[in-house]
Order: sequence, then C-alpha cells, then structure tokens
Amino acid sequence: MKTSEFLAILEQENIKESDLPQLLVDALTKKKLRVATAESCTGGMISAAITSVSGASGVFDCGVCTYANFIKSKLVDVKEETLATYGAVSDRTAMEMARGVRILSGADVGVSTTGIAGPLGGTPYKPVGLVYIGVSTETGLKYEKMLLGEGDADRQRIRELATSAALYFALKATDN
Repeated sequence: MKTSEFLAILEQENIKESDLPQLLVDALTKKKLRVATAESCTGGMISAAITSVSGASGVFDCGVCTYANFIKSKLVDVKEETLATYGAVSDRTAMEMARGVRILSGADVGVSTTGIAGPLGGTPYKPVGLVYIGVSTETGLKYEKMLLGEGDADRQRIRELATSAALYFALKATDN
C-alpha cells in the first residue's frame, strides 16, 4: 500500500494521524485488550505514541526495539532461517516479530515494524520507504506491505507514516 492509498483510507474513515494513539487506547480499553510492540525502523515511536495517551498503562504491556537481527531472534523469536532467507525487511520477519512480542508479553495484540527508512540502504528490490507491519492476535497473523517513500518523504516522515500505519492496523485488529 502506497502512502497516498493509506492517507486516503484515513481520510475516508475520517481519522487524523494525530488521533490514532488515542483511538487505539480507547478501543483497547473498551474491549479490555492489551497490546505490545516490536519495532525496528520506527525505533520506539509506536510505543511512544501509545504511551503518550493517558490511560495507556491499562492496555500497553511492552515495547521492544529489535533493531539488530540477533535481538529480533533473541527477544521476539524471529527464526534465524527467516532472516537468512528473506531478510530483516520482509513480511515473514514482520509477522514473526508481531507474534513473538505478543507471546513474550502475553498481550492480545502484537504489532511490529521492519523496514528501510533511508536515506541509505535501499535497493531496487527493497527501496527506501518499504516497511512491513505485522499484526498478531490469537485468531490470526497478518502483514501489510507499505511503500512510504513517495514524493519528498524523508527518513522522519517515513518513520512517522510507519508508526501511523502500525497504530491503524493494531486498531483494526481490535475489531475482530
């Protein structure tokens, strides 16, 4: 999903990016659910967004920044085979991160990000702005492939968009 498509979804649902943390905390609180995060390219921004909301302590279990591959394996149980075969920036890694942090924390929802925020590190196959978001619940495991490097998006904006997308997809997971 491209940035423009994601922003159009938010507009269609009448959601401002800045409202996503509050909406997620409210939804989790209402449904008595808990969330945990495993972040790579966002480096703690999702956790920070959630914990910026009063009452987050009632729904937020933990956030781990799993920037290095060995930490992805050690903390949130990403298989070394997954990293060797598909790389850190992949749908499988994102899903294993989300499932791993959910299991580690005992949360109802695990959400993860892994991607290339740039400006360095991109390739034709994995360009700057490619971010995978993983979401894990007891009933399922899914991912979203985001292409957030459109237009003049710089490193900070890519990370902000990835954070917003992760919050949005965690929010959608509370609907199930």
